[in-house]
Amino acid sequence: MESNITKEQRYYKAQKRVKKIKGFYTHLTIYCLVIPVIIFVNLKFEPYFHWFWFSVCGWGTGLFFHWLSVFGFNLLGFGNDWEEKKIKEFMNEKD
Repeated sequence: MESNITKEQRYYKAQKRVKKIKGFYTHLTIYCLVIPVIIFVNLKFEPYFHWFWFSVCGWGTGLFFHWLSVFGFNLLGFGNDWEEKKIKEFMNEKD
């Protein structure tokens, strides 16, 4: 059944995967550039209260879930294969 996938479909899936990976690395790069600025501003103007931790943890959590959606589920044994299997199952059902 897997041999029925055409080159165009494989190319489309690969293109979609690369777009997701690129989006994650863009997110990571922006995080790495902005967080030090936030820390600097906090420590420069309000050193007695470290509010930058809210940004670090909140945005870091979002970044972690972005990583999980791009890479992590596949490492944990989950993935988007179930979606394709379900689509094929519904397409092969005879009413």
